[in-house]
Amino acid sequence: MSLFKELNIAYQSGNKKNYLGKKSKLKNQYWHEQLTVSSVEKTQKNKTKTIGIIGYVCDAGVKRNHGRIGARKGPKSIRKKLSNLPFHLEDKNIIDFGDVICIEDNMDDCQKSLSKSISLLIKNKVFPIAIGGGHDIAFANFNGVKDAVKHSPENKIGIINFDAHFDLRNVEDRPNSGTPFNQILNQNKSASYFAIGIQQQSNSKELFEIAKKNKVTYVSNLDCETFNDNLKQKLDNFISKVDFLYLTIDLDGFSSAYAPGVSAPSPDGFNPVFIYKILGFILKSKKVVSCDIAELNPDFDIDENTALLAARLLDYIAQNIKF
Repeated sequence: MSLFKELNIAYQSGNKKNYLGKKSKLKNQYWHEQLTVSSVEKTQKNKTKTIGIIGYVCDAGVKRNHGRIGARKGPKSIRKKLSNLPFHLEDKNIIDFGDVICIEDNMDDCQKSLSKSISLLIKNKVFPIAIGGGHDIAFANFNGVKDAVKHSPENKIGIINFDAHFDLRNVEDRPNSGTPFNQILNQNKSASYFAIGIQQQSNSKELFEIAKKNKVTYVSNLDCETFNDNLKQKLDNFISKVDFLYLTIDLDGFSSAYAPGVSAPSPDGFNPVFIYKILGFILKSKKVVSCDIAELNPDFDIDENTALLAARLLDYIAQNIKF
């Protein structure tokens, strides 16, 4: 494909065979019946509200970060669970644009490919939901957003990350799944970062110091039991200072009771109801232009519960995104 020329990756366009399910007696009751497929290069400007799914088939960053590999299987697993969810998006089109696929250790090229895809979708009035894959997906998604809005008169980008980890590690050798937000903040002085669900036991003192140096706003997992007025105020303040929002969800931010199938499980994370409430609040801002769901590792999932959680999160975002 010319979009990805000179990049050492594979690309597979959207495939309806990834969405198998029972046929409903009443027409179009489930996701697999409503969703259509296409290729990124065939993207055209949409007059109707359109959501585009794009897979990031890569766990090279997790491997570099000495995590449990297997996240490259995440997109397939999410699609499987998404297929049979009831469809309630009457006013929106859903298009699956397939997968960018990492070859061997060429994570950087895979990131560039996803960035190109995200940018093209946004420019064509498609709201992207990327599914991974390791959390190095964040560096790719952010750069896609950055390219898409670079000609806007006001283009300050805010990042909201649901995660147990800051992912602010310095790049000592090569980038990995633990370095994306450090890379972003070092390369984009106008970008701002809000991390929700940070666990002290999962982040070194150095990472808290890096967060302080970069003026990162964060909320501890201990303050994520309920969506209270204090958190609403912090979010309001953050959202008011940016023009666009990029939203990213690392599934290891959830308690392992809900998300056992991740690279770095923890019993101390948040519960799904909390996330649904806060997502609804953020999406009402109409500033969210792209999002992703990262770190699903089907090799360690139990009864496909983590995949189902990821699929339901995608469905919730698709239902509540404001254009």
